[in-house]
Amino acid sequence: MWKPANPGAPNQPNTTPAPNPTQSKPTPAPVMDAPRFTPSAEPTPAPANRNAVLNTQEQATIGKSLVIKGEVTGSESLYIDGKVEGSIQLPGNRVTVGRNGQVSANINAREVVVLGKVRGNLNASDRVDIRNEGSLTGDVVAQRISIEDGAFFKGGIDIRKPGQLQKDGKEPVSIESSVAAARA
Repeated sequence: MWKPANPGAPNQPNTTPAPNPTQSKPTPAPVMDAPRFTPSAEPTPAPANRNAVLNTQEQATIGKSLVIKGEVTGSESLYIDGKVEGSIQLPGNRVTVGRNGQVSANINAREVVVLGKVRGNLNASDRVDIRNEGSLTGDVVAQRISIEDGAFFKGGIDIRKPGQLQKDGKEPVSIESSVAAARA
């Protein structure tokens, strides 16, 4: 419990207690320097969100109001929320068709995720995911496929192991190149 220094005169203003030789003077607390910004200091990154995408590569986006007719090629992942007609060639990358996305194209990619509508064949070197609101009409060639409850799928599925030969003994051919050969 706190006791006043001069118990005899608690309400006397401007009086200081007489120094007591038996009491020691309090030592002042050491002054700590506040951290200062130095230009050479390394910035510390913020902690990552638990739901953050593990792949830190860039991802291109085709917005709701965009319509693309023709061939889409590149070397980065793609998120489609608009309309695409033609072909999509992104081997080694992910193609995600968003909830508003409408794709009428053959897709060749490492991974394909369908949340919207796709009409065309999918050739994925890794996996194909058709989510609960997704719709796919076409054939799928992939190592793995996942179709959630509520998703729509109409077509064939060909599960291939890496480097697996086709039934006729030939190396797997992309769907796009087989369609181009059929048109010639």
